[in-house]
This record gives sequence, structure tokens and C-alpha cells, in this order.
Amino acid sequence: MNIGDRVRVSESVVVYHHPEHRAAAFDLQGQEGEIVAILHEHNGRPISANMPVVVAFGPRFKAHLRDTELELV
Repeated sequence: MNIGDRVRVSESVVVYHHPEHRAAAFDLQGQEGEIVAILHEHNGRPISANMPVVVAFGPRFKAHLRDTELELV
């Protein structure tokens, strides 16, 4: 997976920070978005992020996900 790829959430991932469902459980399974970042380093130092793939679902909502939770569209 690379930055700019379209992806779909293939597993059940529940988030609580979706702007239309604030403070309520929202399942991202089946949602499509675009990869905007893959986190490998911070300030020039390598990191081991638990959820390194940042996916934008529209202009107002981004989520950090694992690559195993995503499939290419």
C-alpha cells in the first residue's frame, strides 16, 4: 500500500471520534477512503507505530488503522 491508494476497511473497526457520531460507537467496516500517510519515523527517528496507516474518509475525518484491516479498491 502506498500514499494515495484508495482502500476499504475490511474488518470491524469501532471508533468513537467520527464527526457525525461524536462519542458514540461507529463501525468503519465497508467505508472507503484514501491513504494520506504511512508512519515510519518521527523527527527523523524510526518508530514502531501500532496503527501506522492514516486514512482520510472525506475532508473532516481521518483514522489510524493497521494494514491488515484494509484492502485495496
